[in-house]
Amino acid sequence: MKHLRLFLFTAALLGMACAAGTASAQCTFKNTAFKPGEFLSYNLYFNWKFVWVKVGTASMYVVQSKYNGQSAYRASLTTRGNSKMDKIFVMRDTLLCYSSLNMEPLYYRKGALEGKRYTVDEVWYKYPGGKCSITQSRLHKDGSRKSRSLTPDQCVFDMMNIFLRARSFDLDSWKKGHVVDFPIVDGNSVNPAKIKLLGTKTVKADNGVKYRCLELSYTEKEKDGWREIARFFVSDDSNHVPIRLDMFLKFGSAKAFLTSMRGVKNPIKSQVK
Repeated sequence: MKHLRLFLFTAALLGMACAAGTASAQCTFKNTAFKPGEFLSYNLYFNWKFVWVKVGTASMYVVQSKYNGQSAYRASLTTRGNSKMDKIFVMRDTLLCYSSLNMEPLYYRKGALEGKRYTVDEVWYKYPGGKCSITQSRLHKDGSRKSRSLTPDQCVFDMMNIFLRARSFDLDSWKKGHVVDFPIVDGNSVNPAKIKLLGTKTVKADNGVKYRCLELSYTEKEKDGWREIARFFVSDDSNHVPIRLDMFLKFGSAKAFLTSMRGVKNPIKSQVK
């Protein structure tokens, strides 16, 4: 579901990860925004009959781990709807990715219970001869699975990995209207996507603190053209922590607000007194 692929692109916000020891340098990126041990938590709200109702929580953490014997980051995002949300739409999603310490994607998994639909998406990354190669798989509720392998002509990213990478973008060098294009993958597709800087805004999080934020728009190309999936408000400092997320769903609107952050890499200079 787009809103979830997004929140993690939540929680969800921006980045890239993981690499095998032989991965191509062209897909690497310098991590300046997070460190192992970071933990972010959020409240989720849904616009129900013109009233914003709290409908669940989300959390994301990053640790240092191993993937196929190589040192790697492991990032996980979990969203949980409460009983109020269940009356509207059941949502139980867990996303996981591994990335090399040089930020190349290595692995992605999304287990999603959304309404009556249950799927497990997986993506495996390799870099033979310096080229990106991926294997995609989608497991359905009835036990059927569809898989395919392909070699794109450029680096590709899943929702979690692009979240991690984008947090290290040099946003100070961007001007209003700046756009970054990239291909986004899931268990069975590769689609164009983009991030656009809209400006700055002060946002009050659910921890009671106000932050100076950069406002970013995330859009994906669909059959009938480009559609905005979400707006991200990230802290205007070197952490680029997602403070607020607005999600434009096909069945309504949702928002996520930061409740706490622990283990951040850099000083929090975006706080507004």
